[in-house]
Amino acid sequence: MVPPPMAFRRSLTLATSGRGSYELTAQVASVVTAAGLREALAHVFVHHTSASLFLGENADPSVRRDLEAFMARLVPDGDPLFQHTDEGPDDMPAHVRAVLTASSLTIPVAEGRLDLGTWQGLFLWEHRRAPHQRRLTVTVG
Repeated sequence: MVPPPMAFRRSLTLATSGRGSYELTAQVASVVTAAGLREALAHVFVHHTSASLFLGENADPSVRRDLEAFMARLVPDGDPLFQHTDEGPDDMPAHVRAVLTASSLTIPVAEGRLDLGTWQGLFLWEHRRAPHQRRLTVTVG
């Protein structure tokens, strides 16, 4: 019998339509299934400095709207505090938002599936106003 691989990696690309959160639970779960590992960890990494990841409630969309409203109050676009505005008034605020959140998440895999809580989902948080193509790496091992 051939032993299963020690780790499995896939790249994902997610198109955003601008600022907001985008659920990616199903895409990550698909990678976990393809890995074929029953007990492992799934690691998700976003390759950008103006987008981030979070584990959040996936049942009530008002939670995500409230998170966005809170972040807009905490780090507003066009704040005169910021000097780095090369790409517009949302440039530096997007970087600050990404630093305050997370560039990676690690989720347990049990019985070949993401071991998430009942209301948990995985989300990419786009911090820029314009649409972007965001690259993620999912590693299961």
